[in-house]
Formats: sequence, C-alpha cells, structure tokens
Amino acid sequence: MDPTRPQMTLADIARLAGVGSATASRALNNDKGVSAQTRQRVLNVAAQYSYVVSPEAVRLAKGKLGRVAVVAPHLSRWFFGEMVEGIETVFRDAGIDVLLYFVGSLEDRRAFFEKLPARRKVDAVIVVGFPVEEAERARLELLNVNIVAAGGQHEVYPNVCIDDYRAGRQAMDHLLFLGHRRIGMIEAVDLDQPTEPSGRSSAYREALKESKLPLDPELVVSAPWGGEQGAQAMDALLSLKTPPTAVYAHSDEVAVGAMRSIRRAGLRIPEDISIVGIDDHPVASLVDLTTIRQPVRSQGELAAQMVLALLEGKTLPEREITVSTQLIVRSTTAPPRQDPSQISS
Repeated sequence: MDPTRPQMTLADIARLAGVGSATASRALNNDKGVSAQTRQRVLNVAAQYSYVVSPEAVRLAKGKLGRVAVVAPHLSRWFFGEMVEGIETVFRDAGIDVLLYFVGSLEDRRAFFEKLPARRKVDAVIVVGFPVEEAERARLELLNVNIVAAGGQHEVYPNVCIDDYRAGRQAMDHLLFLGHRRIGMIEAVDLDQPTEPSGRSSAYREALKESKLPLDPELVVSAPWGGEQGAQAMDALLSLKTPPTAVYAHSDEVAVGAMRSIRRAGLRIPEDISIVGIDDHPVASLVDLTTIRQPVRSQGELAAQMVLALLEGKTLPEREITVSTQLIVRSTTAPPRQDPSQISS
C-alpha cells in the first residue's frame, strides 16, 4: 500500500461502489440481503484500495467485543498450560480473542480483582484452577458478564472439573486392594493461593476409615506442588522408624520427586515402596508411574464451549460438568512385602 495514500473508510468504499454504507458493510461481512453482483462490486473496490474490515467494528456492531478473559494462578505448570490451550483452541476457531491474566501470588490476585471493573471490557471470564472468594465474586459481578470456572469445583458458576475425592479414592482403593496397610500421603498445597479443603485429602482419610485402619498423622506430609517439594516430603516419610509401604501423592509431579528420593535411599519401586499419583502428566508414562488420569485439555475445551453457548443466549444443559478420571496401572505399584518392617531408610 502506498503510505502517502489517505486511509480509506467504509463511506469511501460505499461511495466508489455506488451503494449505501449499510449495503457496503453487509457485503464486506458476507451478511444476507446483498445480491451477488453488488457484493462483488464492493469487494473489488475494497481490494483495489486494500481496505480491511475492522474486526473490532464488526464485533461492536453485533453487540459483542469478541474477547474473553482467562484468569490463572500459574502458567509454568503443565496443568494450567494444558487447560489454557484447550480454552484457546475453541475460542480461536470461533474468532474470539483470549486475554490471559496471571495471578501468581496473593498480592497479584488481590490487585487483579481490585482493578478488574476498570480493565478492558470482555464478553466473559473463565477462572482456571482456583475457587473464587466472596469478595472476589462481588468484583467479578461488576463486569456484568458470564463467568465460568474450569479445573476446580465451584458452586456459584457454571463449571467443568473432575471429582477430586473420586480421583483420590481411585488411588487409595488401588493401594488398599494390593494389600497395603501403611500408606503415606504427600498432600500438595498452594502457598500462594487461598484454598478450600482438598477432596484428595478427604479421600485418603475416608479410605483408611472404611478399611478400619488408623490415621497416623506422621504418615501425612504437606508440601507445595512440585517435584523438588515432593522429594523433600518423601525424605520426611523415609526418616520414619517404619516408613510406609506405599505413598499416595496428590500429583504426578510430586510423585516423580518422591520416586527420586526413594531410589536415592537405595530402595526399589515397587518392591520396597509403591507410589501412585494423579493427573497422568506426560512424564508419568516416561517413568512408568501408576496414576489417575484426568482429561485436562478437554476440561478447558468444555469450559470454552460453555462460554460460547452462554454468549449465544442458550441455556446450558448442565451447569456442572464432572469429567471422569481413570486408574492407569503401571510399574510403580505392587503388593507389599510380607514384612514391612524390613524397609529402612
């Protein structure tokens, strides 16, 4: 394009094509009510002058901004990256832009929700992987847009998630079925975000109770999410006079860290200690980790599809979608040895 040529407007295109501005707009946007001959004439003029329709103008004309905000507390972790990819793929196909907001600490989170109503306007908000507190909910409602939660149970908004309690029971029931009676738990916590009671932890306690096994507090170690933290938590379990014969970790990343500590202690997996995680992280298959698979990407896709339905004014057939989890048995779990006391750190 010649930089000295004045920028063409819709009115200019309409005048040169010999039609009204409304007709030119319909022709350029491939809307109904324009003959094929007129549409081609308008398109020819637009092409001659390198005129490009403004997506922003089209969206505003249709009463939509074409933008959705996605709020996530982490970006580097596989779970959140996979979730956001699923969301973005659906919106890309629908011609909707994603504005990604990172709230990595309590300060970030408070600042985000405080400034939220003054931010760029969006058609909807998807909250990924954390519960929205009451004060934050009040701020979100000032936007007067649809809100959907993905990857975390939420009673207030339409949401897509797994049943964390069910996933935890699948892991624990597998270990109990194999005959383990002294089971440790590495309970993952997020120090940067307020959290609700974990269904994964409740599953551990309920499984022991139903099996009439004692809850030994020293067999439960809390640690931040992550491999290094999982390794440190496993070190604590191995330092016990009688270490567990099996370990249930809240995530695969934590479990992989625990595996490193077990092997560094000279113990064998699963002969001396079995271990199971949750997620089916891509690395889980590489290390042959028994895990509970959850479809992370599809949760993001379903959440985005919920938003699209709401933007079209449709009634959701389900406000809460709970996707299934599945036990994937690999080589890190087996029945315990006959005499657990032989295990030493």
